[in-house]
Amino acid sequence: MTNPRVRRALGWLAAAAVAALVAPWFAPHPPYEILANGTLGALPPSWAHPLGTDPLSRDVLSRLLFGARLSAGIALLAVTLALGIGSIVGTVAALGGRWMDVVLMRLTDAMLAFPRVLSLLLLVASFPSPSPTRLAVLIGVTGWMSTARLVRAETRRLMVSDHVRAAAAVGLPPTRVLRRHLLPSLAPTLLAAGTIALAAAIPLEAALSFLGLGVAVPTPSLGNIITDAQGQILRLWWLVLFPVLTIIGSVFALNAVGETLLRAHRQEHE
Repeated sequence: MTNPRVRRALGWLAAAAVAALVAPWFAPHPPYEILANGTLGALPPSWAHPLGTDPLSRDVLSRLLFGARLSAGIALLAVTLALGIGSIVGTVAALGGRWMDVVLMRLTDAMLAFPRVLSLLLLVASFPSPSPTRLAVLIGVTGWMSTARLVRAETRRLMVSDHVRAAAAVGLPPTRVLRRHLLPSLAPTLLAAGTIALAAAIPLEAALSFLGLGVAVPTPSLGNIITDAQGQILRLWWLVLFPVLTIIGSVFALNAVGETLLRAHRQEHE
């Protein structure tokens, strides 16, 4: 991680994580508080409100901190679920025999062929105003396929490696070989895949919330903060600029770290 680009990415992610964690104590106002009895309206950034206020006289900095906290939590839960499903499917496909491999990989290919955004829109539309947890589950169950293919390929590679063959040769039960040798060796691959998946989950959640299919107002998220400027983007530019910069910065940083981890892991085994 000596690459300056990666160091900057890690710095951004660390700062974003700290800001999200300390939001309840650092935010200047509660995210739902209507200031001055609603008489402020939408004000541009100032010393009193560094990121401005929205049309309902709420402090945008406070809402951005809490919104980033919620959006990151949804994305983390979604990615954890996707990694779990993908790991199970990929491992079973690699170890379960030819027919199991064919069935699971054809299922994976079929789901990959169907646009994720479209399938996610169909699922979310079936649950009006889904809770953050349900939203995370829906994002997770539509995003496991790439992990499954990656885990399958890595598991097949590990099965012919010397340390796994040696463990099987001395008579270790398959479950113990899996637990002691395969799963720990899969951890670097899953870490890299999870980091890249997180970079996809954050803008997905923001897009759904912007469209009114995600986090329900008045609960703040990175997506529905932007919604407050709908139809007045040029006049209320601060309601768009700061959430978008947060999303873009996080996506670029996560992709930079994930790609570096994946490249380092591949070089290690070449």
